[in-house]
Amino acid sequence: MSVAPETTGSAPLLARDPSSAARRRSVQRFLDALAFVVVLVALWQLVYWKSEVAITGPLETVETAAALLGSENFWRNALATGRAFGASLILSCVGGVAIGLALGAHRFSGAVAAPMLTALYTIPKVTLYPMVLLIFGLGISAKVAFGVMHGIIPVIIFTMDAVRNINPVLIKTARILKLSPAQTAARILIPAVTPEIVTGVRVGFSLTLLGVIIGEMFASQQGLGFLIINGMNVHDVRTLTAVVLLLVLFAVACSSVLLALDRRLNGARRATDTPAQAQ
Repeated sequence: MSVAPETTGSAPLLARDPSSAARRRSVQRFLDALAFVVVLVALWQLVYWKSEVAITGPLETVETAAALLGSENFWRNALATGRAFGASLILSCVGGVAIGLALGAHRFSGAVAAPMLTALYTIPKVTLYPMVLLIFGLGISAKVAFGVMHGIIPVIIFTMDAVRNINPVLIKTARILKLSPAQTAARILIPAVTPEIVTGVRVGFSLTLLGVIIGEMFASQQGLGFLIINGMNVHDVRTLTAVVLLLVLFAVACSSVLLALDRRLNGARRATDTPAQAQ
């Protein structure tokens, strides 16, 4: 009796190799990012040729940015922005997660607060800046407050929605075990909603940075926002464009790290949810 040859070849096995597929996805993402950067730089160069007065070219901007990185004045202003941004981000994340957990755990409060938060989120925050100045005065307090106003609401909304969509069995288990609200939050709610919290922090990060920079542009004598608005006032296009480039690179780098963490957490959660659903 003859034995039939195996029909499973090496090619299908390689096609189903998870590590090979992951490498291909990584290469594809790198190529997509590279193509995007090339197109962006080309458009930048075209805009520069169209209006040399309003913007500097890519090469000139990179040279100015490199010179700024060796300037003591730049780092003094960057440190001022960093202090305000760090305080704003901590307040936005900690306060947003705490408020979101409380509103999500209490269904009625969350239902009442959701439309109010959405309405506040859509309000142009610039219109409220005069009131912020009257309350907090000039200085770092106003910049921190303006940054928190931008960043805390997305963190609250993402956290609240995550808690409201949590599996009710987990909440019932906490009640059966007679866990306190603090224990329920620490042992059940926070681990279950961590992926959504990271997503909210990623959105809040960008908006908090935007709020701090805008605050420095309106009423401040130091900071990267001050360098931008001062460059506009004295028509120092080289410095203005270089500072904006450095801010964009910083924001993109940090957002990329948070996005990678977000994808990893959501991927791990899907991997753990799939066997449970299969059972």
